[in-house]
Parts: sequence; structure tokens; C-alpha cells
Amino acid sequence: MNASDSPGTLFCFGFGYSARRLARELAAEGWRIVGTGRTDDAVARIAADGFEGLRFNGSEPSAEVAAAVAQATHVLSSVPPGDDGDSVLLHHGGDFGSATWVGYLSTTGVYGDTDGATVDEGSPLAPTSERSRRRVEAEAAWLALTPAAPVHVFRLAGIYGPGRSMLDRLRAGTAQRILKPGHRFSRIHVDDIAQVLRASMARPDAGAVYNVTDDKPAAPSDVVAFAARLLERVTPGLVPFDEAKEDMSPMALSFWRDNRIVDNQRIKERLGVDLRYPDFKAGLAAIFAEEKEQASS
Repeated sequence: MNASDSPGTLFCFGFGYSARRLARELAAEGWRIVGTGRTDDAVARIAADGFEGLRFNGSEPSAEVAAAVAQATHVLSSVPPGDDGDSVLLHHGGDFGSATWVGYLSTTGVYGDTDGATVDEGSPLAPTSERSRRRVEAEAAWLALTPAAPVHVFRLAGIYGPGRSMLDRLRAGTAQRILKPGHRFSRIHVDDIAQVLRASMARPDAGAVYNVTDDKPAAPSDVVAFAARLLERVTPGLVPFDEAKEDMSPMALSFWRDNRIVDNQRIKERLGVDLRYPDFKAGLAAIFAEEKEQASS
């Protein structure tokens, strides 16, 4: 199929877990997919998966990237901002002229800590880490491109899915069942991220912001216990947070600093999304079932 015959062309700045999942779905329907990697090896991996790969290391613009972006009907960026801001906007922010949809993957970390209170897309942004503060600035910079570019911002909760779930952490022996009373995390299965992005692509609304999370935030200790039951393993004992934090990295500590409930009604009401995995139990059970099926085939 020629590029001109495809339903559309998706250009992905960054080709990580979430972007790759969306790309696979669209490619199966005949879309042309182009993704960027920071190194030659990363570009080669993109090509090995059957997509078009281009190098973009974030430090300088690329004429090849600019030409490909200009031909894209849809653009997605999952590149996190750095010390100098958002490298995609810095080097290619003016190249989205022909796109009918532009998506930027952000994080619910922009809301900061609400001591367990609920936030929605209209809530104040009060990030508590430098990483999240950069995200707030990047969101604003992306949205400032509207209406010249039809930008949509997606604030993702903690991402999990096949090959990247508590099942894998238990098998690797890295899962801890940490107890911090009253603390819950929001999550989202990678397939539901792809579903939300596709729903937005079908219903463009330039300038829109969406929380992308499941219906039931839960204590991390509950997730570990459920995953252990699926694997028929002994449930790890509870470790008080004050004890566990002594061995945590600064990034891990930053996740535990914030406690909030994230409202997801907008993706349902405006995009018509019906989550495939409305809570972690449904998501983990599906991953486990898929693993068993693959092992027996």
C-alpha cells in the first residue's frame, strides 16, 4: 500500500510503550507509521518492527524529520521535557501545519498532592516535583500552538500492560507490598490509552485536555496482593512506607509524595470511551490470561 492510499499517517515523536501500542493498532488498519528514536539502534528497532524510523535526539532539528512531520495527518509526542524545555517544540514546533490532530502525552503528576481529594481537568495545577513542573510548562507551550495546530493534551495515570505490570515485578522479585494508609494510585492499561487516543482522533477538539485513568484508584499493596494470587505465589508481607522509603530512588519517592483521586468522566462523556479495563483487577486478569494463552500455543 502506498502512503497516499493509507487512512492516515501517524508521526510519533518518541516511540515508547504507549506510542508503539497505538501504532500497532493503526498499522493493522493500513496507516503509515513514522516514529523517532534518539539513537541509531533505537531507529533500527523501530524499523525491525515494521515501521519507518527516523533519528531525533532532541538536541538539534532534523530536515528529514521536518519533511516527514509536514506530511503527517496526525502527530503524537511522548517526549518528556528536559532542562531546556520541550525539545520537540523547540526544534519542530512549527512543522505541524497539515496535521488534523496533534496529541501530547503528559501526566496526572501536574496536579500535585491533594491529600486524597479528587481532581478533574479544571483543577489547579500544583506540581510538587521539578519533573512535573516541567510538564506543566510543556503542556502550556503545546496548547499555545492552538489554533494553528489542533493540540490535545492527555494526562496519563500510571501506565501498565503486557510486559510492564505487577506480574512482571513479582516474577523479577522487585515487588514490595508497601503500606501507607489512605494512599491510593490511579492507573491506566496501555490498551485503554490507545483507545482514548483513537477516540480523540475521531473527534478532534483543538485545545482539549483529558485525564486518562481507570475508574478505581487503589492502594499499591492491593495490586501486589492480587497479582500474587493470580500467579499463585505467597503474598509479600506489608512494609511500612517509612521503612521502605529509605531504599527508594528520588523518582520513586516523588510518586509516593502525591496522593490524589483523578476524575475520568471527560473521556467518557466527550469521547464516548468505555474502558476495557476499568480497574487493575480486570487489567491484570486479562494480561495473565493472555500470557497463559501464549504459553500454551
